[in-house]
Amino acid sequence: MNAFRALAVLLIAVAAAGCGKSGSPPVKGPQPEDLPVYQVDTGFQLPASRTWEKAERRGHLVVGVKEDQPYLGEKDPSGGRYSGFDIEIAKMLSASLGFDPKTVEFRTIASANRETALQNGQIDYYVGTYTINDNRKKQVGFAGPYFMAGQSLLVRRNDDDIKGPGDLAGKKVCSAAGSTPYQRLQREFPKAVLVAYDTYSVCVDNLLTYQVDAVSTDDSILLGYAAKVPEELKVVGEPFSKEPYGIGVPRGDNALRFALDDALEAQEKNGNWKKAYEATLGLSGVPAPTPPPIDRYPAS
Repeated sequence: MNAFRALAVLLIAVAAAGCGKSGSPPVKGPQPEDLPVYQVDTGFQLPASRTWEKAERRGHLVVGVKEDQPYLGEKDPSGGRYSGFDIEIAKMLSASLGFDPKTVEFRTIASANRETALQNGQIDYYVGTYTINDNRKKQVGFAGPYFMAGQSLLVRRNDDDIKGPGDLAGKKVCSAAGSTPYQRLQREFPKAVLVAYDTYSVCVDNLLTYQVDAVSTDDSILLGYAAKVPEELKVVGEPFSKEPYGIGVPRGDNALRFALDDALEAQEKNGNWKKAYEATLGLSGVPAPTPPPIDRYPAS
């Protein structure tokens, strides 16, 4: 039991995508030498985008991200370096827009402040487990999606009883209090024994110490936990919701939105998207999925 408690100390609090709580940055992250190198499009121009023109005058892009999501968007507390799958998405898109990824200025923006940061011009675009939905489209624009997340289950590596949500009857399942995943469990899986805490890190601590049987939130976040200790944790079953992650841009800057769509499509085709996944979330042992189709919805 002591070994599990020691492992639990290494696990870091994480913010659920639009529905969970925030915590501290992780101890470790993806290794720089394993990450793709992105070719800068030095001839790129986008005069129709006021956002891009402002970035060109500035000399670099300012991108909003998360800093406390393991293997998605995390900040090293000692050196300040950002790493993770979302960070790689932001960097590869920077290269496509003509800016050296090394010059990207990352700014940590909390979920509640994303729309305001885009509307006020504090950031040029946002990459951080940002689910595309119709309500948000009234305030900001979205390129992508670049990843299809969904609610899933994290269990101990040696647990073969839980293979998906159909196996939750009588099992203790932990999620964040008041979160969308918790409410979905209440509504759709009433035979599960629900346990709620303020943060997912406490849920994972309880999972490692055999106090709960599973943790449930977005699979992307659970993959980050599993990547930290893959010998102890695994994500099981198919996701049972759909959360398309998009790149947030200022509403009305359709030139930037469509350019990001083009860039994302090109980076998926040239293999960089898959390489970025494998160097980050892929460390959980889950192979790279097929990227979701890009939604080029009409200009607004």
